[in-house]
Amino acid sequence: MLQAVPFVPHGGNLATAIAQYGRPREAWLDLSTGINPNGYPVPALGGDAWLRLPEDGDDLEAIAASHYGAPAALAVAGTQAAIRMLPAVLPLGSVGIGLLTYGEYAPAFAAAGFEVLRFVTEPVADLAEQADFSLLPGQPLPAQLRHLVIVNPNNPTATLYTPEVLLGWHRQLCERGGSLIVDEAFMDALPLAGLAAHTQLDGLIVLRSIGKFFGLAGARVGFVLAAPAVLGQLAALRGPWSISGPARAVVRMALLDDGWQAAARRQLQQAGPRLAALLAQAGFQPHATPLFAWAPHPHAAQWQHHLAQQGIWVRRFEHVPSLRFGLPAGEQGWQRLGAALAAPFESPSTSPSTFPPGNDRAQS
Repeated sequence: MLQAVPFVPHGGNLATAIAQYGRPREAWLDLSTGINPNGYPVPALGGDAWLRLPEDGDDLEAIAASHYGAPAALAVAGTQAAIRMLPAVLPLGSVGIGLLTYGEYAPAFAAAGFEVLRFVTEPVADLAEQADFSLLPGQPLPAQLRHLVIVNPNNPTATLYTPEVLLGWHRQLCERGGSLIVDEAFMDALPLAGLAAHTQLDGLIVLRSIGKFFGLAGARVGFVLAAPAVLGQLAALRGPWSISGPARAVVRMALLDDGWQAAARRQLQQAGPRLAALLAQAGFQPHATPLFAWAPHPHAAQWQHHLAQQGIWVRRFEHVPSLRFGLPAGEQGWQRLGAALAAPFESPSTSPSTFPPGNDRAQS
């Protein structure tokens, strides 16, 4: 029997805030995603990018492989497309997926007939009663586990696993004929922690996204890094022309622009700690990456409402009452966020369930 496939709400749901609070779109400071607000500056494109069918045999995948330091890469229409295809190229069995992580993996594997086992990690240990097992570095994986999905750094908790820990889990899974899938959507700002260089190994699949670091979420482009046999199977499932010509052209330019990438990393390495410091001053205990910060708080719903009343929209989670903050785009946004966090706030007695916007149990 297939497991139920829940609807997965995602961040970036500013329309919900607009409907709830009546403030026009242009008046909001939207921090509900982890997308770089200062993304790659898209240049004007020649007419051929729109006129001709996209060429799957261009050099985009070779450029991506070189950029990530991987033996090979397969371009897909965003990593969401890869998530939906992966169950078809893996042997059936149980798959471990975090209880507080990106929400599309569990429904994709459940719909394909896999047994989905949910795990917790140390930063969210209070979820243990809701989980099937705990995933701790240095400890053996559960004997019944065949596949494991890791989002690294995790979204939203910011947990970052070292390559040594991940490769240790990969070895255990390979002995069982299984696979380790590592989603590195937020890894571009932390390139030394990635596993791209190891993706010639059987049973290791890494997903990379153009949407977060490059700020090109609308292009819907991602890459799968894996052994040739897996890439070949996914390419057959993907079919032709899955990525538009304009998207291929822009992503090619972004991947080749080393100067922009270096400047963006420097900017993000300053922005992440600045966001964490602002949240700490407001009484949160944030877990930060260069692109977002996760802030557990017992009154997360009230905090979301408090910020929304001031025109700032953040993402809220229920499994652990918490908020995820993205980065403001410029200094005016930083000042606005700082003022809102410093504004008088009293924890009301109203139940969190009375604050519907963003009250999401699945994560993205």
